[in-house]
This record gives sequence, C-alpha cells and structure tokens, in this order.
Amino acid sequence: MIPYQPEPFTNFKDETNAKAMQAALDKVKAELGKDYPLIIGGERIATDEKIVSINPSIKDQVVGTTSKASRELAEKAMQAAAEAFKTWKKVSPDERARLLFKTAALMRRRKFEFSAWLSYEAGKSWPEADADTAEAIDFMEYYGRQMMKLGERQPLTRIPGEDNVLEYIPLGVGIVIPPWNFPLAIMAGMTTAAIVSGNTVVLKPASTTPVIAAKFVELLEEAGMPKGVVNFVPGSGAQVGDYLVDHPQTRFISFTGSREVGLRIFERSSKTAPGQIWMKRLVAEMGGKDSIVVHKDADLELAAVNIVNSAFGFSGQKCSACSRAIVHEDVYDEVVNRVVELTNGLKVGIAQDPSIYTGPVVDESAYNKILEYIEIGKQEGRLVAGGEKAEGNGFFIKPTVFADVAPDARIMQEEIFGPVVAFTKAKDFDHALEIANNTEFGLTGSVFTKDRALIEKARQEFHVGNLYFNRKCTGALVGVHPFGGFNMSGTDSKAGGPDYLLLFTQAKLSSEVF
Repeated sequence: MIPYQPEPFTNFKDETNAKAMQAALDKVKAELGKDYPLIIGGERIATDEKIVSINPSIKDQVVGTTSKASRELAEKAMQAAAEAFKTWKKVSPDERARLLFKTAALMRRRKFEFSAWLSYEAGKSWPEADADTAEAIDFMEYYGRQMMKLGERQPLTRIPGEDNVLEYIPLGVGIVIPPWNFPLAIMAGMTTAAIVSGNTVVLKPASTTPVIAAKFVELLEEAGMPKGVVNFVPGSGAQVGDYLVDHPQTRFISFTGSREVGLRIFERSSKTAPGQIWMKRLVAEMGGKDSIVVHKDADLELAAVNIVNSAFGFSGQKCSACSRAIVHEDVYDEVVNRVVELTNGLKVGIAQDPSIYTGPVVDESAYNKILEYIEIGKQEGRLVAGGEKAEGNGFFIKPTVFADVAPDARIMQEEIFGPVVAFTKAKDFDHALEIANNTEFGLTGSVFTKDRALIEKARQEFHVGNLYFNRKCTGALVGVHPFGGFNMSGTDSKAGGPDYLLLFTQAKLSSEVF
C-alpha cells in the first residue's frame, strides 16, 4: 500500500491542463438537462415530481433534474439499506477499502469531468472545482487506509490465559445529509466514511446540487458497490429529511449545513421513536464566523492577500471563510486599504470562464439573503468595496468589504455565507483574541504575527477547531488538517482525521479463556 498523500492540484497555467478542462466543460455542457432517477436497492425509480438544478452563473440553463422522493420512497430506501446492512457489515475492512480505492481511481481518470460538473452546478471557478474534486479523491484514499488500520488487531494489555480481541464494528443504517457548497468532496467524504466502516446509507443530497451526487453514486456502482449500500434519495428536508432523521431504524445521522438545521436535527434525533433500541449518533458540522487576526508586527502584504483569498474564494461560501478581520489599530488603515485594492481587482463572472476569480452565489435565496446583509452592513460600518450586485444573468455579487464595524454588530456575529468581510480594530493582541472568541461559533481562525510568544498564546486561547498561523483560514487538506469546530460549529468531528471513522463504528471486546 502506497502511503497516503493528498491529490495534487491542477496547474491550469499548463496549456495541456487548460485544454483538458475546456474539453470537459464542452462534454458536460452537451449532457446538461438530463433527468436522474432515485436509486434504491440498485433499482432506478423515476417520479413525476422533480428537483430542478440550474447553473447559478446562467439562471436559465438547467443542469439537470432529479426525481424527488416521497416519504413512501424514503421508507423503501430505509428498508433497502437495512437489508443490505445484513451482508455489507460482514464484508472485510480491506474489501470495503478497495471499493473506495477503485472509486478514487475512476474519479482521478475523470477529474476534469467532475470538476466541470462542479463548475456548472455549484458555480465553482476552475481552481475551486479542481480543489473540490481533489478533496473527494483524498477522502476516499485516506478513509480506505484508515479502515484497514482499524481492521487490524488492536493493541491491548495481554494477560496469561486469555485471548482478548477489540474490534470496531459498524453501527447500522445512516442518513447522510451533505451541503451544497462542497457537493462532491464533503458529500463523498461523508458517504464513504460511513460505508467503508461497514454501514449502509440513505443519501439525501442538497436540493441545489443533486446532479453531482447522482454522478458520484453512479461511480460507486461502476466500482462494484453492492445494491442497497448507498441509496440515492433526493427530497425536501421537511418531508423526507425529517422522516429519515426520526426513523427508528436510523442509527446515525451525518450532517453538514447550517446551525439552524443542525440544531433541528440534534433535537429530533435525541427523541426515541417506538421500536428504537439505541441512542442515535449525530455527526454535525454547522458552520462558522471565522476571524483573521493581524498583529502590528505581521507581514501586512501576506495578511491582506490571505484575508482576500479566505473571504472571497468561492464567493465566501465556505464554513471556514474569513468574514471577520481583526486588525491591530497601528496597522489597521494600511491593511484595510490593501485589502480594498486587492478586492477591487477581482474579476466576477461566469464560473466556466477560466479568467474569473469570484463566481456566483449558489441560488436566489442565498443571493437575496446576502444582499440583505449588505444593507445591514451599510448601517453598521463603512462600505469601502463592493456592496452591490454584479452584472450578468447569474447570482453575482461584488466582493464586499466593510470597515470600522463594532465587534458585536450583526455582520460580525451572524453567518452571512457570502462574499462579505467586516473589519474591526483591536487595541492590542489580548483585545484581538477577545473579539475573535466573542461569537457562538468556533470553526477556523488565522493569526498573522512574527512573535513566537503570541503564537503560543493564541494556540492556547483562540478557541477554534482549526487554527492557522500566517496562512489563510480556508483550504484544509485531508489527513493534513483534520477539520471540525467547537461550540455552534458542530460536534468537532474532525473530518479527514485519524479518529473520524470511530464516529461510524462501535468497539466490541471479545475475551476467551484458554
């Protein structure tokens, strides 16, 4: 087994790669508008009611439609998953891992094609789409190896006359509810972590990005996944999502999304249904309000560049995105002015255009919400960049910067999930950390300073799950930066980390006397 290494990102300055990506975009464009059925127990089921996925860069371009599940079909999926679990749980960890390795190999061969689907359906720029696809490959390669380790004989204290064996066995049927912002990477990571651990899954993809999930399930099937191990069930949260969360046969829920929906699932999953014989396990990642702290001794150019990249990559639609910049008062004006200069140089446009940096936001609901927050920001701070719609037949918003915002302002406290960053002054480093910790979230953060003592102080006192020094607060790599946060950011599940699969297993000890 080759040691795990993250999938390299594609260099699109290489003409060969650029041509390959353009060819993939052309290929996918010719396939737009197709209909994708439910997949339940390996059976393809078409329904009259559909979910329509559109290109957020070109609002009248349909990416595809998926059949929409009813509660009756959700029940059918649950039973298919329960039936498949009887045999899948007995498959060896190594064999389950090989399914992931085969799927990763197939995706690697079609890397540009999957990135093209991400560009059309999620509005991702070329580099952002490429990073999403690479991360999906990473999750499969990493989790496969982690399961093989868990399948080995575990070290225990040995005593004479007994043979003691500790095994990590699967939980059962899980509900996987992934987000729209990483519709391939996070969806694939959540799904494959569950199945490589021996569980079976009912996958309810995000309604704005269901086509990429359909494509991934097709890839799993091509790799040899048995029927019923993953059941593809798009549907509404209120009708299908709640039903599956409440179901007595649901053993765990893996969720990534908003704080509001995560807390709803937390509440519902904590209640036992008739016939339920376990406490449901919840693995939840619920967002953030992430800060970059800039001390007066920092490399200010490095800090400004990383604030812009962290705030406006994928239009700020990352739970790790920088939406708060906390800058020492001595260098505040210099950092703000440089960030404004860099922001004004960003090109906004259609995600399929290789020259753009910032594409659209995902849909009309997000578009309207972000514009409402921008209006709030105009009352709470000084608008210094952006602050309005951008041109085009898509959900385009100019990258927006507010200065002189109070630490307790709404745009400093509430998750906007768009291309908006707010600046506030700090009197000193302690004051900066105080502001950084004043939200209900605790996902990511960055600190820019050259002072080793301050780095160690932040390491102890900056209360986030992923803390970075002198680099951006986005871009966690599988196996390198295990990802998950504190407080209302979720259950600190550390996706892409060595203990993640433990969340989808239970430890069983067998002891035999000789």
